[in-house]
Amino acid sequence: MNKVEGIILDWAGTAVDFGCFAPVNVFVDIFKNAGIDVTMEEARAPMGMLKIDHIRAMLAMPRITALWKEAYGRNFNEEDVEKLYAEFEPALMVSLADYTDPIPGVIETVEALKNRGLKIGSTTGYTDAMMEVVVSNALKKGYGPDFHVTPDATRSIGRPYPYMIYRNVEELKIAASWKAVKVGDTVADMKEGVNAGVWSVGVIVGSSEMGLSLAEYTSLAEPDKQKRISRTAETFKQNGADFTIATMEELPGLIDHINALIADGKRPGTR
Repeated sequence: MNKVEGIILDWAGTAVDFGCFAPVNVFVDIFKNAGIDVTMEEARAPMGMLKIDHIRAMLAMPRITALWKEAYGRNFNEEDVEKLYAEFEPALMVSLADYTDPIPGVIETVEALKNRGLKIGSTTGYTDAMMEVVVSNALKKGYGPDFHVTPDATRSIGRPYPYMIYRNVEELKIAASWKAVKVGDTVADMKEGVNAGVWSVGVIVGSSEMGLSLAEYTSLAEPDKQKRISRTAETFKQNGADFTIATMEELPGLIDHINALIADGKRPGTR
């Protein structure tokens, strides 16, 4: 039957770590240690990419490039990237276990989707070593997809390339790319989904793109919440999202809608 067979979820900011704070804080710290003050917005902009690629993307930002040249009298090079990453990975590993709490609603939603016979895969910007910490701790707290893959399994080629999604499609035996739905919380997630030819869905509340902690979000007045939601949704749509959802609780209903579109002959990106 022509319908959705599998969901491929991102991890931090989508399934665990509300607001995706584990990596962003470390990015800010390692640049500060190098004498460069970066903003939280700059640290978040490449979120979802393989972390060494994330560092390259930050260094290539015009303001940061200029600050680096001012501080060091030259443009950054690959050796600088590798030095920053050598500091990033151990610093992240120290605190990573503390950022593995499932986002509210995720456990129940995933269970409901599995009960409908859907397969649950996942992709990430973390490495295998990082995911050993994340997967084991998330599982203790009740969250575990059927499969996860990191860029280590795709020759260190991460998002926005589609190869991790292809690995999920193969492992989960999903019959066609348009029978899979990718759900993520960053621009890189949306581009990954578009490039893989799957349905791409941006989840907003708890996302890195929104960039708020649970306490910060819940403290907002309702009109401010809606402004943040609308702004984040627009960013996802501008980067190829087929749909956006405020929270994961909306995903089962969206799957029903996508199934109806598939039945009408529609495919990702052609609504």
